[in-house]
This record gives sequence, C-alpha cells and structure tokens, in this order.
Amino acid sequence: MRYGQLVRNAIGLVAALAMAIGPLIAHFRIVPPLGGFVVFALGGLVSVVTGLVSIVQGLRGRGLTLGGGLGVLAGVCFIGIASRGAGHPRINDFTTDPTDPPALRFAATLPANQGRDLGYPQAFATIQHECCADLHPAKVPAPPRATYDRALALAMARPDWTVTQADGDGLVIEAVETSQLFRFQDDIVIRVRPDGDGASRVDVRSKSRDGKGDMGANAARIRQLVGALEASARR
Repeated sequence: MRYGQLVRNAIGLVAALAMAIGPLIAHFRIVPPLGGFVVFALGGLVSVVTGLVSIVQGLRGRGLTLGGGLGVLAGVCFIGIASRGAGHPRINDFTTDPTDPPALRFAATLPANQGRDLGYPQAFATIQHECCADLHPAKVPAPPRATYDRALALAMARPDWTVTQADGDGLVIEAVETSQLFRFQDDIVIRVRPDGDGASRVDVRSKSRDGKGDMGANAARIRQLVGALEASARR
C-alpha cells in the first residue's frame, strides 16, 4: 500500500471513529452535549472529504482502502443527517405568542441556565413568522384549570420530558426535554389563560440551551404539543 493510501486509510478510520465516539461521549455525559456534537461534526466533515478523495482514487484504479470505504459510508451518513437542518432558520427559541411569549422563570433558577439570558429575542419573531407561520396557540373549549390539568398530564407522559415546575395557581408548567442521543436539553414553558366563554388558550415556548440553530426541533415540539391538546379536547 502506497504512502498516500496509508494516510487516507488512517484519516478515514479516525474520522469514522470520531463520528461514532462523539455521540457516545455526549450520551454518557463524559463531555457536554455540544462537545460531543463538535467531535461528531468534525469527524463527519473529514469523512466527506476523505470519501470524495477515495472515490476519485478508486475511479482511477488505485483501489479503495478500508479507511476510504468507511469514509465514504460515514460521509454519506453525515450528509444525510446534516440535510435535516436544511431550510431551518438559525434561531433556537420558538413560541406560539411572539408578542407576549411565556417567560422561562423557573428555568432561570436551574444551575445549567445560570448566567444565561432566557428572554425571548424580539428579532426572532419576524424570522419565526417567515419559516413557521403555522405555529399557533391551542384553543381548548374547557375552563383554564381543566385545560391546565390536561396539559400537565400530557407533559408528564412524555418520556423525554422532566416537569420542573407545575404552578397550578399561575396555570404555568415548565419542563426540560433531553434528547436521546447527544443529551441536548431544551427548556419548555406552557401557559394557560382564559379565552372567553369558559374556553382556554394555551401558549407554548421552547428554547434550546445550546447552539444557534435547532434543526427544527423546537417548532416540531410545539406543533406536537398543541396538536395533542387540541386532539384531546375533541374527545
């Protein structure tokens, strides 16, 4: 095996290994979630480059090394994962009420959020409207207290959620969702208000703790919760 092939083989192996190790060290909390993601992303980028070089060399009849083959496979996987973020804006805070977003008050007291600004950036409102104009509060034909109880039951039933505060007097619920792989954590607040004639309005806000973008996770979470609340009200 020539020197160039040896180098590509070694780089391909290390890059593919980094893609595998990144999620593992984040999942088992050896490093913070963002640290594990950085390792994964660097491995993925190098895999894409190594894979392309290996394909070109293979077409020239110089053979495909084990590392080069792994680079091709890892690169394809990385591109597939990265493509999920295409089209999503680089914001990480979404709400059903951009003009009066629910406040993350209890979340501000958690150690992981110490020193962080948990206010909703008003500049996000325009960006959110452009990408996710469908986000809307849940309109529930039930009194606020009954609606709050229903929202709390839904929040507690979600396997990746931890309810951190349930304020029955203020009709506010706060929770944290932890992603299964990298263990990223997002803060969520649910606010119930009267909406006339015995009905209720439920606003939701979801904010990521890490990164500038969220690959659509927060908006999808809000849609799921609002949809579940509206569906439960129709039963």
